[in-house]
Amino acid sequence: MRALVIGASGQVGAALLRALRARGHHAVGTWAHREFPGLVPLDFTDAAAVERAIGDTRPDWVICPAALSHVDYCEEHPDEAFATNLHAPLAAAKAAARAGAGFVYYSSDYVFDGIGGPYAEDAPPRPLGVYGQSKWEGEQAVLGALERALVVRTSVVYGPERQEKNFVYQLIRACRGGQGFRPAVDQRASPSYNVDVAAATVECCEREERGIWHLAGADTIDRMAFARLVCRVFDLDGSRLTPAFTSELKQKAARPLDGGLRITKARARLRTPLHGAEDGLRAMRVALAAGAAGA
Repeated sequence: MRALVIGASGQVGAALLRALRARGHHAVGTWAHREFPGLVPLDFTDAAAVERAIGDTRPDWVICPAALSHVDYCEEHPDEAFATNLHAPLAAAKAAARAGAGFVYYSSDYVFDGIGGPYAEDAPPRPLGVYGQSKWEGEQAVLGALERALVVRTSVVYGPERQEKNFVYQLIRACRGGQGFRPAVDQRASPSYNVDVAAATVECCEREERGIWHLAGADTIDRMAFARLVCRVFDLDGSRLTPAFTSELKQKAARPLDGGLRITKARARLRTPLHGAEDGLRAMRVALAAGAAGA
């Protein structure tokens, strides 16, 4: 299988390259804002450039973890959010279709309202903010653009990452620097180990799966509980963790509180394990000790 990974400088994209190559597939990855060795520069919002990249690589699958995922930034910059999370992937999906390739679009549990989660694939979306709305519309657009469309929803992705931006890295830095950290006690999600998300995505592509799939962690827990777990697994001093309610955090965008994703379908049909939070964090610690954050 040949794959083009758009956004391979991010945590899911880098994990995808590793998973694809480990399984013997040919994979080309791109970067947009920060150059990384071995990756090809590509402005994801330039439809003509994306079409050229697809033509040059002749992929069987175009896998697109590239996105604008900063929730509060999206709330204040809706045009940019929809350009990146809807219009750019739609143009890429249409280019993939013209080239005879499949297309993978990544989405989030933020397409739901956080009332009654965790959610199955067929639960009706009801986004609360711009980020979730842009992802929901992106899902629909891609699914309508080509037959070989795969939508992967995930939640609070963490794991080895060259840019060290995810929640776990933020918490590790805060604890080691003696800084306070205020995780929300009323935001529940399904923390997802990026290595698992990538491996399960590759398996879906190999199996020619289509439609919406929830590829997320096996546990649904609140942010404070996850933070305490990080401290335990990484032997951190968690004394400066202060539980907070979402209303106290003054976040610009509304959050789905009782969120998370059900992974019943993935567990029944895929071989790839989707670890719970503690097992995923332990795997991350081992991977970091081995220097496995790069592609």
